Formats: sequence, structure tokens, C-alpha cells
Amino acid sequence: MADGSAYVPRLKTLYATQIRAALKEEFGYKNDMQIPRLDKIVLNMGVGDAVSDSKKIKAAHDDLMMIAGQKPVINKAKKSIATFKLRDGMAIGTKVTLRQDRMYDFLDRLVMIALPRVRDFRGLRGKHFDGRGNFAMGIKEHIVFPEIDYDKVDEIRGMDIIITTTASTDAEARALLSHFNMPFVN
Repeated sequence: MADGSAYVPRLKTLYATQIRAALKEEFGYKNDMQIPRLDKIVLNMGVGDAVSDSKKIKAAHDDLMMIAGQKPVINKAKKSIATFKLRDGMAIGTKVTLRQDRMYDFLDRLVMIALPRVRDFRGLRGKHFDGRGNFAMGIKEHIVFPEIDYDKVDEIRGMDIIITTTASTDAEARALLSHFNMPFVN
């Protein structure tokens, strides 16, 4: 920035100024450290077709790098499975873990831009919590993100998005994510 001030994501400021106080009042926390917060967001893109064509893993890697804003790691098979023509050590997917400012930026883009662009989107179901305050969802088309140029995409891929929070229950995590404008339906 020109004036020397550091960039702070919009959702990070919102959490510090409004969401923490709302959660403290809603759940009656005695200590500020009890208030749930976002821990990390993991994006995972499985590429089963990479077994037959190694260029597909490179394309998925590049697309995920554009979406996340940081370099993903390539997942390799842990053991050979003959029926899938899969050998130990073959690249079969790519993932990236977002923390701090990049996590808040991604969540902002997910809620405000990507989810409204999903075809026939009617909201997120609350049953995708794991019982310990973490939320997982899948997207069938990675082209809903504005960073992806539709004309340059060789194949439309799905991806998993796992939002990890410090909440101890699903109710606390749902309240936290609802304050971030996650569109839950039931």
C-alpha cells in the first residue's frame, strides 16, 4: 500500500470487530480463548485420470494454484492397485492448506463470488459437519472461481473444501460460519 499500512482481509477485520463479540454473547464464554475461530482451509482436487495422462495432474495443479494463491502439493498413491492401473508413487491429486490472511481471502471469495455462481445452488446443508466443529463440502465445477479462465480449461474438475475451526461442537462451528455469511439452509 502507498501509505505504508498493511493489508488486512475484510473477513479477518469482521471477525475481530463483530463476530467474536457476537459468539461470546451467544454462547456465554467466560474466556476470550474459548471463542471459536477459523484454523485452516484445505482444498483438495483428486485427479483419477492422471493414471492414464500425466498432463492432467499438471493442469489441476496449476488451476488449484490460481484458486488458492499459493503452491499446492501433489498427492501420490501410497500403494499399488492393479484394477485401477495405479502404481505406488503415481501422482493422483493435489491439495493446498490455507492459513491466516489467505484463508480469510479464500473464504470471502468462496461465499461472495464462487457459491452464488454454482448452478442450481440452494444453500449448504448443515449435515456436513464432522461432530468436532469442522465443515466439509464439495464443488463439482472448479470454474466457478473467478481466477479460472473458462476458455483455457481443458477439463472441468471437482474439488473438496474442508474448513477447520477451533470450535468444540458443530453448533458453535455452524454459528461461526453463519456469521461469515455461509449460506446454510436447514
